[in-house]
Amino acid sequence: MQIPELFEKKKPVYSFEIFPPKKIGNLDNIYNTVEDLAHLEPDFISVTFGAGGKTKDTLTGEIASTIRDRFGIESMAHVTCINSSKQQVERIIEDLNDRGIENVMALRGDINEETGPVGEFSHANELAIEIQKIDDNINIMGACYPEGHYEQESLDEDIENLKYKIGAGVRGLVTQLFFDNAKFYDFVERVRAAGITVPISAGIMPITNKRQIERTVALSGSSLPKKFTNMIAKYEDDPEGLFDAGIDYAVYQIRDLIQHGVDGIHLYTMNNAKVAEGVTAKIADLLPERG
Repeated sequence: MQIPELFEKKKPVYSFEIFPPKKIGNLDNIYNTVEDLAHLEPDFISVTFGAGGKTKDTLTGEIASTIRDRFGIESMAHVTCINSSKQQVERIIEDLNDRGIENVMALRGDINEETGPVGEFSHANELAIEIQKIDDNINIMGACYPEGHYEQESLDEDIENLKYKIGAGVRGLVTQLFFDNAKFYDFVERVRAAGITVPISAGIMPITNKRQIERTVALSGSSLPKKFTNMIAKYEDDPEGLFDAGIDYAVYQIRDLIQHGVDGIHLYTMNNAKVAEGVTAKIADLLPERG
């Protein structure tokens, strides 16, 4: 099933994101995680393309097809382009096609610090156009940034560029993580005013350990409301307390988003089923029937 069909049938669409292991020998671990996530009945699971701009030996297609075939859950495979040639992208899409993957997330990706960008693609909209040339039946999703992409001068400029993605065939959007719902609501209002009507799923990452504070939060560039910074200050040196507080903060965000009519919730699980279980248990009453 193509993911836009899910948004036509229910609201909110509830989905998870996972990432491939760095080594192929760890596949059992990721499938154990997927099995635990499957019990939560997400509408789909997305699989990232790899970290740090590295494309070699990615397992995205294999994992995405296993999620669908073994666990009966719709999947979406991320595809990045900044470090790939058109020939490499063609091979990736053909592989996904052979595996029966109907949904992809078209992303620019992070620049590989060792090799630098290949130079055939500069933006995700160019990738979306190329994917359609290779397979015009595949559904393309895209990323968006509630507070604007860090390389853009303003949010208005970023939204103007977002129109290029939609024009290139992107049929749905998933946001970068954010911690201030007010920023998301303002973003959606601006996007709709700009004439963009595709569904927008809110990307939520529960912050449950100190490493995430030091890396993810610091690098995300997201605004940190007082409620969030107070939580971090209170539990920074209390691992168990931070885990529970991080779950509760994500739940607070998600419940508010659902009550405001959000199209979808996309939970960045960081391959931690316990986090997804903790969140899902506390928002289940607001979710439509899943499965």
